[in-house]
Amino acid sequence: MELETRYDPTNYEGEVYQSWLDKNAFAPSDDPDKPTFTVMIPPPNVTGILHMGHALNGTVQDIVIRHRRMSGFAALWVPGTDHAGIATQAVVEKKLYLEEKLTREDVGREAFLAKIWEWKEVHGNKILEQFKSLGCSCDWSRTAFTLDEDMSRGVREAFVRLFNKEQIYRGARLVNWDCELETAVSDDEIEYATRKTKLAYLKYPVKGEDGRFLTVATTRPETMLADTGVAVNPEDERYRDLVGKFCVLPLVGREIPIVADESVDASFGTGAVKITPGHDPADYERGARHNLPIINLLNKDGSLNDEGGKFAGLDRVKARKEVLAAMEELELLEKVDDYTHNVALSDRSKSVIEPLVSEQWFVKMKPLAKPAIDAVKNGDLKFRPARWSKVYLNWLENVHDWCISRQLWWGHRIPVWYDEDGVPIASVDELELGSEHPRTGKPIVRQDPDVLDTWASSWLWPFATLGWPDKTADLARFYPTQFLATAREIIYLWVARMIMAGHEFMDHLPESERCAFSTCYINATVLDAKGKRMSKSAGNGIDPLEMVEKYGADAVRYSLIMLTREGQDVKLAETRFEEGRRFTNKVWNAARFVLTNMEGSRTDGSLASAERLEDRWILSRLATVRDEVTAALDEYRFNDGLGTLYRFVWNDFCDWYLELSKPRLSEGETESAQAVRGTLARVLRDVLRLLHPFTPFQTEVLWTALHDALGEKAKEQILVADWPDNAGIERDEQAESDMEVVQGLVHAVRSIRALTTLGDRKPLRAIVAAPGEAELETMRAHEKSIRALGFLEELVLQRDADRPPASAVAITGGAEVFVPLGKEVDLDKLSVTLAGRVDKLKKGIGGVEGKLGNPKFVERADPEVVADERSRLEEMKRELALLERNLDGLRTE
Repeated sequence: MELETRYDPTNYEGEVYQSWLDKNAFAPSDDPDKPTFTVMIPPPNVTGILHMGHALNGTVQDIVIRHRRMSGFAALWVPGTDHAGIATQAVVEKKLYLEEKLTREDVGREAFLAKIWEWKEVHGNKILEQFKSLGCSCDWSRTAFTLDEDMSRGVREAFVRLFNKEQIYRGARLVNWDCELETAVSDDEIEYATRKTKLAYLKYPVKGEDGRFLTVATTRPETMLADTGVAVNPEDERYRDLVGKFCVLPLVGREIPIVADESVDASFGTGAVKITPGHDPADYERGARHNLPIINLLNKDGSLNDEGGKFAGLDRVKARKEVLAAMEELELLEKVDDYTHNVALSDRSKSVIEPLVSEQWFVKMKPLAKPAIDAVKNGDLKFRPARWSKVYLNWLENVHDWCISRQLWWGHRIPVWYDEDGVPIASVDELELGSEHPRTGKPIVRQDPDVLDTWASSWLWPFATLGWPDKTADLARFYPTQFLATAREIIYLWVARMIMAGHEFMDHLPESERCAFSTCYINATVLDAKGKRMSKSAGNGIDPLEMVEKYGADAVRYSLIMLTREGQDVKLAETRFEEGRRFTNKVWNAARFVLTNMEGSRTDGSLASAERLEDRWILSRLATVRDEVTAALDEYRFNDGLGTLYRFVWNDFCDWYLELSKPRLSEGETESAQAVRGTLARVLRDVLRLLHPFTPFQTEVLWTALHDALGEKAKEQILVADWPDNAGIERDEQAESDMEVVQGLVHAVRSIRALTTLGDRKPLRAIVAAPGEAELETMRAHEKSIRALGFLEELVLQRDADRPPASAVAITGGAEVFVPLGKEVDLDKLSVTLAGRVDKLKKGIGGVEGKLGNPKFVERADPEVVADERSRLEEMKRELALLERNLDGLRTE
C-alpha cells in the first residue's frame, strides 16, 4: 500500500468506516471469558442535529470504548435516540399548520401521532448518522428509541410497580405551566432570564376603616383577581394592628384576611404581600399554612377564565394592562416602578412559566433518593470532576415529588384506565374499553389522556435497552454499565434519576450491583472564542460536520480533546482545528518515512536488539509513554493522555529519533541499520495503537500500510488489535539520562542561534566547559550525533574554558556552551536588541513580584495559579540572568 505524499482524510474516512461496519467490528466480543465494559449513549433528541457539545461527548465516549475494546474487554456502546415529547410534537405541529393549515385537534390524536411517526422515520436517525462521521464505534445493531415497543413495555412496568407501591399518585398541585404548549413541565425543565418589568403598588381598602388602605407591590397585577389573603411579617410594627382584619379586594369585592407570616420580607415593596395560592409557589405555601382557598384564574392557554369577571377571555399580558387601568380609574393604583428580576421560562417554548394548580401525576421521590445518595457516599458512583457530586447530592437531599404527566399526545401514554366512577387501575397490558375493571368489576370507560414526562422513559435507559423487564442474556452480561459521559445540565434531570431507577427496578441484583454506572464524566461546555455559549440565535456556532469535511474527523477529535482539560470549559475558534490537521500530517509524514525505509533485513525492536543510545532511549520513552497513556485513559484524563502522545510523537520520535536514524538507514545491511529499522517499526506499531482511540481513521490506514511494508498481512484491524503491553521493552534510566545530556547540549546551541539570529543550519564552532566527568564523557561518546544535530563544524569539549571574546553563551545542566560570533553578526545591533529584552523582562518580573506580594491575591487565588506564578517568576529570573550575561559578553577584547 503506497501512501500519498499528503494526507487527505476525505480519501480514507468513508472507506475505513464502511470496512468496520462490514466486519461488524463494533459488536462486543462473544468470548464469555472477557470482562464486559458497557457505555450507554445519552440519547439525543430525534429533533436534534450534531453540535460541538455532541461532537465532544461522542469523541470522549468513543475514546473510552475503543481503549477498552483493545484492552481485552467485551466492549459495548449502545446508541439510540429520545422521542423528546414536547420538542418533537412542537416540530410536527408547526409543520402541519404551515403545510395544511391544520391543528392537531383538527386531525385527531391517532392521525396526528401517525404523522409524527412518519416524520420520525424520515428525520429521526439523522443525528446518529452524523455521529458516524466522527468515527463513533457504537454497536448500531442495538440502536434503541425511547418509544420502541420494548422500551414502552419497560416504561409501563416501572409505572405499574410504583403505582402498586403507592409511590405514584394523582393530585392537584401547583405546577409549572407552559401556556404556549399547554402542558405542565417539571422544575428541572425551566430556565431563568433577567427581564425588565413594572412593579405596581395596589391599594386594598381595609374593611371597616374608611380611608385606610393596605398597599401591596406586585409584578403580576392581573393575578389580584385570584387573591385570597394579604400577608405581613409579624415583627413589622406598621401592620401589627391589622393582623386578623380583612381587606376588600378591589374589582372583585371579595373580603380577604390579613395574616401574619414570617416568610414575608418586610423590606420588599411595602412589606405587605398579596397571597395568590393558585398562581405563586410561595403563596401556595402561605395559603396552606393559613387555610386559604385556592382560586384558579387561568385557562390552559394563559387567558383568564370566568374567575376574571369582566376580564375573562383576555390574554394574561393584556389583562395585566386592563387591570392596572381599572385600578387607576378607581384611584387604587399608588404608583408603578421600573423593576428588573428573574423570570421563569419553559426551556422548550421559551414562554413565561405560569404557576397553575392542576391535576397531575407525581412520583414520591424521597424513598427513591436515599439509595442514590448512598451510591455516591459509599463510592459506587464517582463523578469526574468530583465537584459535580455536590450538585447531584444537593438536588437529591432536597428533592421534591416529580410531576411526570404531560398534556401532550406524543410520548408514553399513562397506563391508567378508569371505570365509570373514575376509579383508576394501572396495567402493563392494554385494557380494552368496555372490559371489566380488575378491581371494581365495572366497565372500563377511558384511558388517562396524558403522556409521561420524557425523562420517565430515559431514566430506564441503562437497563431497558438491554431487555428489561425480561431477564435477558444481555441484561445479565452488560448491566451494570461502567461509564456515562454527559452534560452538567442534566445531572438531576437524568443522571440522578437513572441511579434511582437502577436501585429501584434492578431489585433481582445485590444492592452493590444495581448502580446504573460507576463513573459519571461531566463534559466541558464548548464556548465560542470569546467565552460565550454557542447558539443558533447568537450566530456563533461552529458546525462540527463542516469541520469534519474541511479538516477530517481525526483532526476535529484531536483538537477537541487537546483543548479540553478536565473541569475546564472550552473556548473554541475554527482556527484551533488547524492544530489537529498539523498533528495528523506530522504522524502521516513520520509514518511515510518509516515505511519507505523498511526494505532490507531487520530485527524486532526491543531493548535486547537496541544497538545505540538513541535506540535504547526511544524504546525507554515508549515504555514510559505507554504506561502514562494507559493510566490516563483508565482514569478518564483524556487531555493528559493525548498530550503525552503529542509530545512523544512530535518531539521524541520526529524531532530526535528520526533525525538520528537517517545516517544509519543509509548503511544498507549493517547491524546498525537492521537495529534502527526494527526500532522504527516497533515504535510506529505501538504509537499507532496508542493513538487509535483518539485518531481512529488515520491509524487504521497506517496500520494496514505498516503490515504491508513489513511483508505481513495484518491479523486484524487495529480497532480490535491488542493494546500495547511493553513486551521486550522497559524504562532505561541510564539511556534517558545520557540522552538528556545530548539533547541539552543541542538545545543550548539552538538557543544561541535564536538569540543571535544566526541561521538554523549555519555551521558553527562551539566550546563546552563541562566540569562533571560523567556529563563530559557522555558528550564525548556522542560527539558525532551532537555535531550533526547542532550543525557544528567544530565541537570543543573540555572540563573548563574561558569565555572567548564576542561570544554568546548558554547553559545546559552543569555545563556552559560558548559560540564565538563571526563578523556577520552586528554586535552593536544585537546589544540594543538584548538590552530591550532585558528591560522588558525586568518589567515583567516586577509585575509578577507585585502580584505575589499582594496578600489578597495569594490568599484568594487558586493555589495552582499562585504556584504557576511563582514558577514563572523563577523562570523569568533565570532568563534575565542569561540575557545580562550575554549582553555583558558582547565585547571584542
